[in-house]
Amino acid sequence: MLPSDSHAGSHGAVPASPKLYHITHVNNVARIIEAGRLWSDAKRIELGLGSDSIGMSAIKQRRVDELQVSCYPETRVGQYVPFYFCPRSIMLYILHRGNHVDIDYRGGQEPIIHLQLDMHATIVWAESQGEKQWVFTDGNAGARLASFYNDLRQLSNIDWKAVQASDFREPSIKEGKQAEFLAYDFVPWALVEKIGVINQMIESRVKSAIQISAHKPQISVERSWYF
Repeated sequence: MLPSDSHAGSHGAVPASPKLYHITHVNNVARIIEAGRLWSDAKRIELGLGSDSIGMSAIKQRRVDELQVSCYPETRVGQYVPFYFCPRSIMLYILHRGNHVDIDYRGGQEPIIHLQLDMHATIVWAESQGEKQWVFTDGNAGARLASFYNDLRQLSNIDWKAVQASDFREPSIKEGKQAEFLAYDFVPWALVEKIGVINQMIESRVKSAIQISAHKPQISVERSWYF
């Protein structure tokens, strides 16, 4: 359970049951199911696994090679599976615009799906795996300014108002909205409780892909999760 947050302050109240959101290309669903898990970028590279990439290659490389997780300085950010605390992220907006010079992907937001997990369930699973299994940040973990935490009492350090904001033009809101939850190495496919998609066409593609899976998360058209 989260600590009481009766004095939410300028950052807003900590949600009682935070949800986590990982965005990926719909083409990757079959690969995730086949592996039975979502791999970190570092592990996927180590195993030589393919992926329809939607990220910024230079930042992904920096997360794998350079950026330390201060709670566990022997690890790098790229060794963790990244999640946002909200759908309709700034990264999705960048993909929607399709004009960022550091991203090769130009397919827009339509093929991008949201994998939703429950934070508490993910932590319970991660802690069963051993130490250094999860952390969270108060901003973009791919930047050098984010702080890392591994104590749920520090969730109030996240700017929850920024996380929930729909207008992120203000720099502090833009940074706060990019707070991340990071799970070391991998998370099991079985922890995915819901898949949010933009329309019925993508919903149909996801339904087709998960037919081979014993675990079948809810699939839902969530237009409000998109731009």
